[in-house]
Amino acid sequence: MRKTRYAAAAIAAVAALTLSACGGDSGSESGSSEGSGEKIRIGIKFDQPGVGFKDGNAYTGFDVDVAKYVANELGYPEDRIEFISTPSQQRENMLENDQVDMIFASYSITDTRKETIAFAGPYFVAGQDLLVPSDSDIGGPEELDGKTLCSVTSSTSAQKIKDNYAAGVNLLEQPSYAECVTAMQGGSIDAVTTDDIILAGLASTDANKGKFKVVGNTFSEERYGVGLPKEEGLVTCEDINTAITKMVEDGAWDEAIKKNTEGVDYTFNAELNPPKTDACA
Repeated sequence: MRKTRYAAAAIAAVAALTLSACGGDSGSESGSSEGSGEKIRIGIKFDQPGVGFKDGNAYTGFDVDVAKYVANELGYPEDRIEFISTPSQQRENMLENDQVDMIFASYSITDTRKETIAFAGPYFVAGQDLLVPSDSDIGGPEELDGKTLCSVTSSTSAQKIKDNYAAGVNLLEQPSYAECVTAMQGGSIDAVTTDDIILAGLASTDANKGKFKVVGNTFSEERYGVGLPKEEGLVTCEDINTAITKMVEDGAWDEAIKKNTEGVDYTFNAELNPPKTDACA
């Protein structure tokens, strides 16, 4: 499938060159010519406010803003992006099966994942934290004894609690973090745990604003990378890293963080962010 798609792109590129030789104008003055002739398929989360969220036909969140910036630098303006839902458990398969060209979906870079896919980035370093009611005195995972904590089923956040903080903690697993927050609104749980930027996004929604706070005591490092096929595909790791570096240097990265955590008492870890991208393998 991937070879067929690239062959079609090559034919389109030859046709475009022929028209150009005859005096035709592509009409594009910005971005790389690499993106000419087709859309780029980008995997994101659809259910994480402030990170990756679909609202009708609109896509919002920090991951989305970084994806749009990078895609534009690669020659794909917003009208040539196709956003595709990539649930956590399906991300590697979707890259291997050529369902997406790259993934921006709170995707932590790990050695295990590198066995089957490649990564560009990182573009953010998150840390597992707690979201609690605004009047809560919980200050970290060590203070969860006798408390009910919610996370998502089969998530790395839930597993870390099981591995390191299981004693005395009643862990409730739900299909989504939104369901965890709903349970906390109802008073049946005391805290929600996942990466700090995801928690900040949940707290920043109109329905939740002022009701919850991010504790600000992270207990992991999650390096968010851009998932890519192991075999080089439509875009390269080097070009993505160049775009991420430019986004940091021109201030757009910082603006994206501020916009997507507005109204929440949240500060990213300035010792780790903005991160420097890794060397591409």
